[in-house]
Amino acid sequence: MKSLMEGNLEDCLLNKVDLRRQWISQTVEEVQKIVHRLTTEISYQDIRFQAVLYSDTYNENIKVLAPTQLLITVPMRGLAGYREARQQRWRYYTLQGARLPCPLRDPEGLQQWLEVEQFLKSLWQWHEADVNIDGDIVPAKVLQVFRKLVENAIETCHLSGKVSMLMDRPAVRVAVETSTGRVELELTPSVEIPTAWSKKARWPSCLKRWPSAERVQCIKSFGFSLLACSNYHWQLSFLRAERVLLEQLDEDGGCRRKCLQAMRQMKEDVWCPGKRPVITSYHLQTVLFWTCEKYPHPKDWRVFSRAFLRLVRKLHKCVSQHFLKHYFVRKSNLLRYANSGELGALAQKLAFFLQNPQISLP
Repeated sequence: MKSLMEGNLEDCLLNKVDLRRQWISQTVEEVQKIVHRLTTEISYQDIRFQAVLYSDTYNENIKVLAPTQLLITVPMRGLAGYREARQQRWRYYTLQGARLPCPLRDPEGLQQWLEVEQFLKSLWQWHEADVNIDGDIVPAKVLQVFRKLVENAIETCHLSGKVSMLMDRPAVRVAVETSTGRVELELTPSVEIPTAWSKKARWPSCLKRWPSAERVQCIKSFGFSLLACSNYHWQLSFLRAERVLLEQLDEDGGCRRKCLQAMRQMKEDVWCPGKRPVITSYHLQTVLFWTCEKYPHPKDWRVFSRAFLRLVRKLHKCVSQHFLKHYFVRKSNLLRYANSGELGALAQKLAFFLQNPQISLP
C-alpha cells in the first residue's frame, strides 16, 4: 500500500502503465491481423464496406475502450461530398418499411438522420432497399447487411476456431481468442466525413484558453464520422479530432497524459475492473479534456500528485451525478444510459480513495 504523496508513486503507477501498454500492443497486433482478413473479404463481397488496413504503428480504426473491449470502425465507401440536411422532415416507417401512424422520435444529442441526398456523389448500392428506406440510409439495415457479411467472412477465412459471433443487437460484436486471452470487438460501420465539422458540435465555447484558437482550427479540420450502432439514428464520432487533441496535450512539459494513464490503470485494476466496465477509457479521456479546459495553465500540470487528484475529483463528481457531457457535443450526457448501481458502487470507491489516497495495485 503506497501513499499518493510518496515520491515513488508515479514510478509505481507508470511501471504498471508500461506493462499494460505492452500487453495491449500484443493484443491489438493480433486483433488487427484478424480484422484485416475479415474486412478484406467483406469488401470483396460488398463494395460499400472498406477493408481495415493493417498498420505497423497506430491504427486509427481501433479504439481500446478496456483491455478486453475494443471498438473497430469499418469505413464505408461510395458516399462523398457531405452536406448538412437542408430541411427537417418527419419519418413514418418501421425497419421493415411499413407505414407508421405516428412519426419516429427525433435524434438526440450525438445522433442524427442520414439521407443519401446529403451526399453529392453516391454509389447506386446506397439507394437499394437493403439499406435505404424513403431516402434514408438506415443504420439498423446497414448493420443487418454487415452482420451477415461478417458471419460469412468468418467461415470463408477459416477463422471459426478463433472468432465467434456474439448475440448483442443491433451492434455487431465478435469474440476473438488471442494469446493474451479472449477479447470482445464491436465492429461498427462508419461514414467518414473529413471535409466538414458537425453543426451539433458547437465547440469551443467562448472565452476558453484551452486549446488555443490555432489548435482548434487544426482539430476541426479532421472532420467527424457517423457510426451505425443503433436502429434509426447515426451516432456522431470525433475519434480523429480527439486523437489529435490527446497527442498534443503536453507540449508545455506537463503531466496530463501521465495522469490519464495512471487514472486508467487505477480504474482497470481497482475502481472498475471487469470485461464490460461502466466507465471506459473514453469516459476518462473526456474527464481529462474538461479538466484541461478548466485548468489551462502549464503550472496546473507540473506536479503529478496534485494533477492526478484533481482528475479523480472530477471523475467522482461526474459519476456521483450520473452526468458527463460529451466534450464536443455538450448537450449529450455520456452516462445517461449507464447502470445506476454500477455508477453508485464506483462513486463509493472513488470517495474512499479521495478520503485516504492510497495505491494498492495487484
